[in-house]
Amino acid sequence: MKRVLITGGAGFLGSHLCDRFIKEGFHVIAMDNLITGSVENIEHLFPLKEFEFHHHDVSKYVFVPGKLDYILHFASPASPIDYLKIPIQTLKVGSLGTHNLLGLAKNKGARILVASTSEIYGDPLEHPQKETYWGNVNTVGPRGVYDEAKRFQEAITMAYHNFHELETRIVRIFNTYGPRMRLNDGRALPAFMHQALLGKDITVFGDGSQTRSFCYVDDLIDGIYKLLLSDHSEPVNIGNPSEISIKKFAEQVVRFTGSNSKITYKDLPKDDPKQRCPDISKAKKLLEWTPKVDLNEGLEKTLSFFKEKVSSKIKA
Repeated sequence: MKRVLITGGAGFLGSHLCDRFIKEGFHVIAMDNLITGSVENIEHLFPLKEFEFHHHDVSKYVFVPGKLDYILHFASPASPIDYLKIPIQTLKVGSLGTHNLLGLAKNKGARILVASTSEIYGDPLEHPQKETYWGNVNTVGPRGVYDEAKRFQEAITMAYHNFHELETRIVRIFNTYGPRMRLNDGRALPAFMHQALLGKDITVFGDGSQTRSFCYVDDLIDGIYKLLLSDHSEPVNIGNPSEISIKKFAEQVVRFTGSNSKITYKDLPKDDPKQRCPDISKAKKLLEWTPKVDLNEGLEKTLSFFKEKVSSKIKA
């Protein structure tokens, strides 16, 4: 049985990766310091003999006994509400954490996939964003702690690939949604769903004309799995190229929830990207991957999860 270490394994994406690798017949080792992740996301896996959980901060020395075939590094705050609260930890997990895990991969002879992000493109001057675009990032702005952590992560990963001939993969993840997102995540979908289900006004920052492209989590996980098993070492965008304005997205959430919520507007945060949409030509060609779940279907799949979370919160 092949063994895979998934850091950030108790988080939104990490927990779905744990599910996928269990399904594929792997022995899964999830590692998380639970600073933004939750054991609730993986508690259904604890009875399985092919699953284990290590409560650990990867910014500190990482030890895993036995062989490792693969490492997926998904440990990092990924929401502005998180990385603005814990900026130093965000920088450390992207730098020290990545360095530790690359060293572990080298020691174990394992292939490592690191989770980068569309945020490395900053507020893009190219649209849609190709992997060849270098970005437009404010290094000293409030979002710089996350953007630069991820940009450094890519740089050190490629250095290990080129200097140590380590088997590495880099996925650039665009906006993703689905079950297990936190109510207080701060990103558009959980924020809008939460507000709509409570009957509160939905808060849109700016005039709502800024765009995003939303990928359902199952599609993203499938793309990541295919990239890991590919022979491509350079960054690959994984996301849904179907673009929508934040205002229209908020209106769609209101319709889906059947809410009477009104949309209100606040000032746009500093350096918030005005457009965000992946060019996935590379993923189509190299991985034969395209997203299959459209936004309507994805929202249907996600709504029941948020209804249950909001209901539990109200009862508590």
